[in-house]
Amino acid sequence: MESQNTVHVEEKGYRKEISKGTYLCIGFIVLILGYLSSVIGVGKAFSVIMKTAHDLLINTAFYIMSVAVLAGAISSVFSEFGVTALLNKIISPIMKPLFKLPGAASLGAITCYFSDNPSIVINSRDPGYAKYFKKYQWATMINFGTTFGMGIIITGGILGIQGGKYASGVVLGTICAFIGGALSTRLLMRKTKKMYGTEQTVGEEYLDAAIEQAPNGYRKIREGSAFQRGLNATFDGGKSGVQLGLSIIPGILIFTTLVMILTNGPSIVDGQAVYKGVAYEGTGLLKDIGDKLSFILTPLFGFANSEVLGPPLTSLGSCGASIAGAKQLAESGLLNGHDMAVYFAIAYCWAGFLSSHASIADSMKTREITTYAMMTHFIGGIVAGVIANYAYMLIF
Repeated sequence: MESQNTVHVEEKGYRKEISKGTYLCIGFIVLILGYLSSVIGVGKAFSVIMKTAHDLLINTAFYIMSVAVLAGAISSVFSEFGVTALLNKIISPIMKPLFKLPGAASLGAITCYFSDNPSIVINSRDPGYAKYFKKYQWATMINFGTTFGMGIIITGGILGIQGGKYASGVVLGTICAFIGGALSTRLLMRKTKKMYGTEQTVGEEYLDAAIEQAPNGYRKIREGSAFQRGLNATFDGGKSGVQLGLSIIPGILIFTTLVMILTNGPSIVDGQAVYKGVAYEGTGLLKDIGDKLSFILTPLFGFANSEVLGPPLTSLGSCGASIAGAKQLAESGLLNGHDMAVYFAIAYCWAGFLSSHASIADSMKTREITTYAMMTHFIGGIVAGVIANYAYMLIF
């Protein structure tokens, strides 16, 4: 009876006050801090962590927030005056041959491009949108939306580095990211076909009937003159950009600080490697791992420096944080045009999917495909990077 009560309580999200996870958490924290302290020193390790996080906040997080504010304003104005609808019509014809999805999927692509991965849920749960899909197609929106998520943020962030120096890498990386996303979506579709069949439609239990439907061929606009509508759209979009910018600050400060410390080495003073406790010093662990795996990574991605492994790995959990890492490496001269194209292809395709896939699947009530969706999207990002590597060498 007691075991049944325990199971019932745990199903509601409760755990015992002290459980196995308590000791695992302590062990993990001790392991990380112990490793950093053994290499850098206790006091200097904490100094490096704090100063790196502070510098990332001031010089990177606020930079990305400014990009998000401008991107949000542009997105809102585009939607208000029908530019988004026009882009939707232009992109629709490629949905079927590339993603095996109806033309309506392009609206989800545009929505996610101008915002974040979870935005696909808003479209997917709209009855007026879902009616164009069979259930096996609709379920793949989890990977499809992530392929385009954060598009304008990462594009604007990278184009703003060193006066647009990496524009060619952004263009090539974008194309390769779409190819990787198409593979990811198609692989997931093979699974959803087996699970749901090819004739089942999207049931009402998956949809949000409360969404206001505009008449076919029309869009809802704000009140007032064209100038007033444009002004309101700009401010509304800018405010949403601030919220997005704030939401990615924890990822930048936590993920990027850790990755930078595990990527960079000590300071060099008079030809000697020393730890001074300043920002961006580190243990060089990822660089050492990259050197040991170079026989695999070089043919796949062709990175000139093993330090470049950091940003793509960070993009698994946070696309915004990975931009911070790429910006720091670019300004340090460790990221060339080829590496930026490969990084961009991987990061744009992945778009921090580890931190969003589970919540998207839960919102769409398709938890059963979460693991397979993650696996296929991971493969898609790897393929995007490989294609970008060889395409850059072929073109440039």
